Amino acid sequence: MNTAADPAGVFEKRAARATALLDSAPAVAEPLAFAAGLFQLQGRLAAAVFARHGDLPFTGTPADFPRLLDLQASLLSFAAEKGPPELADAAIARQTEEPGTALSRLTVYWSGEREAREDYLSRAFLRPYAEVLARAGVAAERPRHEGHCPACGSAPIVSYRKELPETNGGARFLVCGLCGTDWPFSRVRCPACQEEDPVKLPGFQSDVHKNVRIEVCETCKHYVKSLDLTLDARPLPEVDDLASLAMDLWAIDEGWTRLEPGWAGI
Repeated sequence: MNTAADPAGVFEKRAARATALLDSAPAVAEPLAFAAGLFQLQGRLAAAVFARHGDLPFTGTPADFPRLLDLQASLLSFAAEKGPPELADAAIARQTEEPGTALSRLTVYWSGEREAREDYLSRAFLRPYAEVLARAGVAAERPRHEGHCPACGSAPIVSYRKELPETNGGARFLVCGLCGTDWPFSRVRCPACQEEDPVKLPGFQSDVHKNVRIEVCETCKHYVKSLDLTLDARPLPEVDDLASLAMDLWAIDEGWTRLEPGWAGI
């Protein structure tokens, strides 16, 4: 994406992909429809963020958040009206928060604390900002962890494999859950705890979703979902991730914890 020319373009592609999956994945029609609407809204927010960045460049720190806060009302209204019950209730509660409280929530999420990763609304709101920063080459001032995003420090939301010259079975890439950056990563390594023993890094597949794997780590008990684009290059990993929610439910029942929740909130 050329952010300068079309800051909303990549979000519109995600929305279109979520809409296209509706007919082929009726079991997850509701989360796909919600995600499509969310991506469309994030595209509009990205355009607004980029315009403000052009007027006065952002710094990649919480000092930027007061300049963004007025944009949050549209996301909270969307989540309150279209979101699943628990998310809608949280959005309704936040609509009446004082600005100081709202800024504090965003700052806590930006701090990268493990507990803050469950804050779906803050991540959804900050995604356009973080993605504009990354694509404009502005470093996000957040904690850095090995195996996490090199641009903003967030955990990967999904993994994918694609064919590259001289690769056997495809190279592995991780996709950031906050700024959308993807980066290459070892096929035999846990991005959470850096475990590299293949015996402790099994993968599980389903006959229903043949291009999807649950990649688990027996050391830290986390998992990352992986899509194999060597079988089908059409999927957008963080969007198509929603089509195989049944595999997440299975993994959770088996005692694994997803490293970064997907856009369905699990």
